[in-house]
Amino acid sequence: MLDWNDLRYFLAVAREGSTLAAGRALRVSQTTVARRIAALEQALGIKLFDKRQAGYALTPEGQDLLSRAVQVGAVVDDFTRAASSHARELRGTVKITTEEVYGLTLVASVLTELHDLHPDIMIELDTAGTVRDLGAGEADIALRATKIGAEQPAGLVGRQLCFDDWAPYCSRAYAERRGVPRAVSELKDHAFIGGGGGNLWLQYQAWLQQLGLESQVAMHHATSGGLLAGVRSGFGIAVLPCAVADADPELIQCLPPRSKHERGLWLFTHERVRHTPRVRTVVDFLWDRLSRHIRQLEAKQAAA
Repeated sequence: MLDWNDLRYFLAVAREGSTLAAGRALRVSQTTVARRIAALEQALGIKLFDKRQAGYALTPEGQDLLSRAVQVGAVVDDFTRAASSHARELRGTVKITTEEVYGLTLVASVLTELHDLHPDIMIELDTAGTVRDLGAGEADIALRATKIGAEQPAGLVGRQLCFDDWAPYCSRAYAERRGVPRAVSELKDHAFIGGGGGNLWLQYQAWLQQLGLESQVAMHHATSGGLLAGVRSGFGIAVLPCAVADADPELIQCLPPRSKHERGLWLFTHERVRHTPRVRTVVDFLWDRLSRHIRQLEAKQAAA
């Protein structure tokens, strides 16, 4: 079987006149060049060079094949340049999947800057609430909460942004009407907004049941973005992610988040696409802007 890579050695020896000079040009050993030429001759079943004291001279057969080898080399070089050009281009679609509340706030807040920097990258933001399989190509990047130290699917590459803290919040408008509950015992005098969808609602509902507050739910939203909208409207109280709500001047944290929950907010991609320029560019951009956002919140809380 012909190894196409051996044509590089054939062309180099034909051009340089010796295996030693060809090795220098290709940055390999003379022995490697001689071995690859021998392998090519064996694969083709013909002799390409005559070994002389002055070096390697093309045989008539080798001379006849040289022009064709040059054409193949030109095609390969053109193919390589085209592939490299495509790889360097920062264009195309990058799909980001995340919980709706994060998509509407943390991610959406930085997309304008991303577009200004890289206008040929089109972002597809998926906030459907379904956990997408990055390994299967259902998304390129995921901003999602997961248990710290939990084993992730094979090939997943991630960095933790912060702890995924959630706490009950109300709006300033609600606080003016009803006050701000500062203890668990005071929560029973307030209206709650339930929902959030999927696993979020299961955990939220369990927390309400544990505190005997499920009967206080006076409105139900199907998504996490709905919880945020409900709180902002002044209707009542709901649990929200601290990374989002603490940055909103119109929202007030009623009680501190639950401690020792061992969940973190992570930025994930997959080994399959992590080195694709457009994906790598978006991942690095999101990491820089979102981690900066987290640091600013931490500094604000430390100064309070």
